[in-house]
Amino acid sequence: MKKKELLKGLWSQHPIYRQLLGMCPTLAVTTTAINGIAMGLAVIFVLFFSEFVVASIKRIVPHQVRIAVYTVIIATFVTIVDIFLKAQFPQISKNLGPYVPLIIVNCIILGRCEAFASKNKLSNSLLDALGMGVGFCWGLFVLGSIRELLGAGEILGQRLLPLNFDPLVVMILPAGAFLVLGFLVALMNQVERWKI
Repeated sequence: MKKKELLKGLWSQHPIYRQLLGMCPTLAVTTTAINGIAMGLAVIFVLFFSEFVVASIKRIVPHQVRIAVYTVIIATFVTIVDIFLKAQFPQISKNLGPYVPLIIVNCIILGRCEAFASKNKLSNSLLDALGMGVGFCWGLFVLGSIRELLGAGEILGQRLLPLNFDPLVVMILPAGAFLVLGFLVALMNQVERWKI
């Protein structure tokens, strides 16, 4: 049971490629791999600690105000991440722009708090948060890496394509995000068909 909770976010219930959640930051910040990693780590932090708090206090929160309480909990951890990024990594904070504060309304986080952490044991909630968070992070990294490689010829500042490579400018534009995302979703669905 525990292993299943951790692994489902990495593949079978992947938040980006299977559930198509968190599309706003997925499409907006993945112009580079480092932006994807930074957003992914921010989501892991917020998701882990939000699910921890929600799973810990679920019995004392009145049912009528649970969504408001969960939103305040999530907003607290998002504020911590936002302040940390601005203080320690100002350029990454600038690159991510308004998408870090928008984690507050990210369907992955609120959905996991409402649908999972509020109904399950603390240990399972923490595994769920790690699995979903790491799944989201690797999804952003892959998307950002492909876009950066095709749009600039490099990944994480390392030149991988020859200098005479003519970058595909569309890859660093919003249309590139849609194209790469569509390809990756199709690829993941095809891999699922092969497994059957």
